[in-house]
Amino acid sequence: MANDSSAKITEGLREWIAAAPAGAKLPSTRALVSQYGASPVTVQKALRTLAGQGMVESRPGVGTFVRAVRVARPNDYGWQTAALGAPQQRTFGLHTALRSPPNDMIALHSGYPDRELLPERLVRAALNRAARGEAAVSRPPAAGMPELQSWFAAELGSHAPAGIAPPAPSDVVILPGSQSGLSSAFRSLVGAGRPLLIESPTYWGAIRAAEQAGVEVVPLPSGVEGPDPRELARAFERTGARVLYAQPNFANPTGARWSLDLADQVLATVRRYGAFLVEDDWAHDFGIDADPTPLAARDDGGHVVYLRSLTKSVSPAVRVAGIVARGPARERILADVQSESMYVSAVLQAAALDVVTQPAWRTHLRGLRHQLAARRDLLVGALREHAPTAYLESVPRGGLNLWVRLPDTTDLPRVVRECEEAGVLLAPGGEWFPAEPTAPYLRLNYAGPNPGAFPEGIRLLGRVLEYLAEG
Repeated sequence: MANDSSAKITEGLREWIAAAPAGAKLPSTRALVSQYGASPVTVQKALRTLAGQGMVESRPGVGTFVRAVRVARPNDYGWQTAALGAPQQRTFGLHTALRSPPNDMIALHSGYPDRELLPERLVRAALNRAARGEAAVSRPPAAGMPELQSWFAAELGSHAPAGIAPPAPSDVVILPGSQSGLSSAFRSLVGAGRPLLIESPTYWGAIRAAEQAGVEVVPLPSGVEGPDPRELARAFERTGARVLYAQPNFANPTGARWSLDLADQVLATVRRYGAFLVEDDWAHDFGIDADPTPLAARDDGGHVVYLRSLTKSVSPAVRVAGIVARGPARERILADVQSESMYVSAVLQAAALDVVTQPAWRTHLRGLRHQLAARRDLLVGALREHAPTAYLESVPRGGLNLWVRLPDTTDLPRVVRECEEAGVLLAPGGEWFPAEPTAPYLRLNYAGPNPGAFPEGIRLLGRVLEYLAEG
């Protein structure tokens, strides 16, 4: 009732203010109490609402007055042009994959799994336990909680073949998300102005991290089978690069999963040139028809720097990742991490460790595999039925995305624009290329919300493609 009375008073005073001149004094609280038959508390709540909206101003001991309309003085920020100088890298806007769509949109663009694919019950319970424990009031070691370091090391070590020494917990550095890890790795291992080999297409966040670090990005062609080892060797030889960034398992955006033979050839090439491979195992928990095989598990010489995040598989609110590096490379990365973020919240580390060490975590991952398979197959079927000119080179065996090539003559910006106007949000593939796109592509995410609408979204895409082809 109090809320209803407050709203009634607020609306009545808005009408009074609209007819009053600027600076006019509002009726006193006592008068308003009498007029509306409300309590002083309710009247004050209405006045606070109006003040928060900028309609009135209170003068203690004097009263409440209609606020004068003030024309904002335009600010001149031209001086910043000289102070900042030319930008060191491209100016970035919000990436398509990070857009939050309206509820009525069919979202095929996102890079994150839908809420129903997350272990929500485990996450909530873990955060509650962490908040009640010592983690809520303690500062963890700079390299991370020892228990979480041990977990990351054991996870990678479980894939190590006989004769290869598994990583030690002390080889692990805990990070506030994999994006931070990429930035630290590129700064520490490459350095500003020096070349970094990077698959093309590849994860857009890696492209941004490389450019922010000021390194020279050298694109390496890579398709649904991965890169050509001969091209890799030529690139090392031609550029003098000593670092390669790659995603051997379920690459974003192509879905590529390297064969064991290709992985061995790439690792041999990296060793031959005395180089590093920064392995981004972002989709480790998203296998569908195959399990990921980290390349880092087969290297104990310090050539592979391994990055694994829990943000997508546990919760976007739990930004925790681990980077595994050996030798001086690990010390350089740790020094960079310390200077950038000092340490990762103990609460988030404790919660992440709690989730992934629960027996229910493995149960969740088994169910997730089936859910992703159903969603992927639904989207693949819709493409084949409703958008036959959208070519899917390969059905990925894991990950979250389909990489779809459109006809070469396609006006991709127009396709994306017209689909959005029709209620379908798409991610144009050009955003995943470190250089010019080689063809018009779309990255379609099958882990987004409302999978029941996927066929309708693809039907609308097919209609737009058909219409533009005819026109």
